[in-house]
Amino acid sequence: MLLDVQLDARPDVVAERARALVDAGVDGLFTFEGPHDVFLPLAVASQAVDTDLMTNVAIAMPRSPMHLANAAWDLQLMSRGRFRLGLGSQIKVHVEKRYGATWSPPAARMREIVLAVKAILASWQDGTRLDFVGEHTRHTLMPPTFVPGPNPYGAPPVLLGALGPLMTRTAAEVADGLLVMPFHSHRHVRQRTLAAVSEGLAAAGRREVAICPQAIVAMGRTPDEQAAADAGVRMLLAFYGSTPAYRPVLDIEGWGDLQPQLNALSKVGDIGAMVTLVTDEMLSTLAVRGTPEECAAELGRRFGDLAERVCCYFPGYDAPLESVGALRTALASV
Repeated sequence: MLLDVQLDARPDVVAERARALVDAGVDGLFTFEGPHDVFLPLAVASQAVDTDLMTNVAIAMPRSPMHLANAAWDLQLMSRGRFRLGLGSQIKVHVEKRYGATWSPPAARMREIVLAVKAILASWQDGTRLDFVGEHTRHTLMPPTFVPGPNPYGAPPVLLGALGPLMTRTAAEVADGLLVMPFHSHRHVRQRTLAAVSEGLAAAGRREVAICPQAIVAMGRTPDEQAAADAGVRMLLAFYGSTPAYRPVLDIEGWGDLQPQLNALSKVGDIGAMVTLVTDEMLSTLAVRGTPEECAAELGRRFGDLAERVCCYFPGYDAPLESVGALRTALASV
């Protein structure tokens, strides 16, 4: 398996971080929609390293499909054909109160956004007339002045992040790849995600869609490293577990009643109490834990028959570059 890791540095120092990760042996770098822009670090990295790059994910609902297509097109050029556009929806409170955008049922909206972006990219690449008319967006004007293509590396693939069955089916129907959201369990992927993928492929008459799993990893070689990794991962699991949309993952493992407890604690800011509710069993089930070699073996068990590469998060702690390299080496034989 190939290894993608998060590029989590500020844009002014991201080139140095990208070079360090690539020197450690990783196969790809991804950004997420956090404290910095999701696209700019990849633009910098594209000029510093020669590796695969991806947004994972760019929040699509507050953005125009035209903006997304422009950014993806230029990053495909800058990376010399090694860019993937990963899109996600976000929950209602963030869309409305953080982005100041309009909320609508996310699966139907994301389906339209993916199709609109792909229609724009295709019009630039193939020279076909742009004529996309949907419920939420329409793109029917493309004067030659604004056409950047064709792209010498081809149009970049468009991937969709999903957890629930509706969004997962949507990804299987219309996207070039499914980004399996990192908060999941082996049981949830096998019983819920793959079933929804099969339904989506059948509905669209497609034979396959690329599956790109993501994993939360608590990796350490020494007791101190493992303790730091466990602490960072517990905090992220508590945050994810507090979100109502993620309750189905807890439900399938028999922990559904924990979600409203975590949610109530999150509303009063009691992070310490939230973290204490994440048990060792939850840590090992919802995340991948151990030495680099143990983590690679577990990633192979979970995803080896599904995917050619995996995205790994090391939340709340600094995974040593040597350990990241060891993880990549071990994954190569999975």
